[in-house]
Amino acid sequence: MLPDEKIIEQTKRWILDVVVGCNFCPFAAKVVKQQAIHYFVENGSTKQAGLQTFIRECTRLDESPQIETTIILFPHAFEKFEDYLDLVDLAESLLKKEGYEGIYQVASFHPNYLFAGTDADDAANFTNRSVYPMLHLLREDSIEKALEKYPDAAGIPERNINFAREKGLVYMEMLRDGCL
Repeated sequence: MLPDEKIIEQTKRWILDVVVGCNFCPFAAKVVKQQAIHYFVENGSTKQAGLQTFIRECTRLDESPQIETTIILFPHAFEKFEDYLDLVDLAESLLKKEGYEGIYQVASFHPNYLFAGTDADDAANFTNRSVYPMLHLLREDSIEKALEKYPDAAGIPERNINFAREKGLVYMEMLRDGCL
């Protein structure tokens, strides 16, 4: 079992090499530079443990305005993508139930991420294929402010898909796996 620090280090490398390096999220570099990302490793393996951590991290964001975003890592759980999608659905429902809808938003990343309608070997899936299953908790007001300043926000997903497909499956796989 890897220590939490190693898991966080690998995730930070993935963010730098893949997310920022491929410009999949044009807003990520600023947050990384500001060191405004909180990382939390959830070593539990149940949905209940994951959801408890998820709500605790919402509270942390409430209490810590200097933290822009939180990444919850699940290195020992949700290996199957379908199980992970169940967690994502539950987390989104919990946001509504706890009164966080419109305040926080969940972005999903998983080592076996698969966009609907794509094949498992489509390089486009690597725009959301991370080193560990994770829930990325974002402040909605920050997203809105960033999108106001970005001229073609609606084109980001298509640009990312085209980039990943141009680079190809082997390249995208090696880039991500090089972070481990």
